[in-house]
Amino acid sequence: MTEKDYTPTVAYLGPEASFTHIAATYMFGRTGLRPFPTIPDCIEAVAKGHVAYAIVPLENALEGSVPLTIDYLFHGSELFINAEMSIPIEQHLMVHKEQKNAVAQIESVQSHPHALAQCHKFLQYHYRKVPLFQTTSTAAAAKYVSEHPEQCIAAIGNRLAAEQYGLHIAEENIHDFHFNHTRFVVLSLRKGSLDRKGHSDKPKTTLMVKLPEEDRSGVLHQILSVFAWRKLNLSKIESRPLKTGLGNYFFIIDVLEDENHPMMIGAKEELAALNCSIRSFGSYFTYDQEISERA
Repeated sequence: MTEKDYTPTVAYLGPEASFTHIAATYMFGRTGLRPFPTIPDCIEAVAKGHVAYAIVPLENALEGSVPLTIDYLFHGSELFINAEMSIPIEQHLMVHKEQKNAVAQIESVQSHPHALAQCHKFLQYHYRKVPLFQTTSTAAAAKYVSEHPEQCIAAIGNRLAAEQYGLHIAEENIHDFHFNHTRFVVLSLRKGSLDRKGHSDKPKTTLMVKLPEEDRSGVLHQILSVFAWRKLNLSKIESRPLKTGLGNYFFIIDVLEDENHPMMIGAKEELAALNCSIRSFGSYFTYDQEISERA
């Protein structure tokens, strides 16, 4: 088999028709994709070499970072980011076709926690007293509704999920804000960027930076100055708990530059001289196409 004929295996947060499935299909096509029930399962599958890649959600424009992804990626894994993509998120309220005339009597609504939060205003206005149940993905919620036609329940998810599981869309576009996008990252055991058509011109590098153990004033300013005077543009900086005690944090820093650029090499050397601990998750390209829900 030639490299051209090779089809990689890819773990994604399933089941089929999840937003992660849409992102995976865009990056890798429809073959070689393997659904897993949770984000940790996806990450462990690639960490243990059961699949070549895993694709997982990292950040939503409305709800911020996905804590589960951050925790499993930055605490103990030895994975690298090979690509990231941003896809638009449109949430719809869907019910079983046998219940399409009973939408006013919905007894519960279920979906992924981020999807429920993205539709908070709609749910508060229309279904304030209806219980909300969290699922591992929007597609898992749609699948559950499809398997229980006797129950007057609803799921929140994308249009592809409604088609995949034969559900009726009772309300379209119920998300609170229309600029709703999610960042997904492609993970693997190898450092290196995927090269597909349509990526950004400039690569991005993600760093994990731990502050020096000794507590001293101005250290965060020093860290930021390392990038500032070199004119290295930061697209994101976020603090996360180290899980070693209250007040102990590390920083996730996205830099719009290749890690092998001389300025980046100098920045990492200066951070090390400041007694910071640095880990690079690699340099990679960003894909920002308006991917269709029917991708």
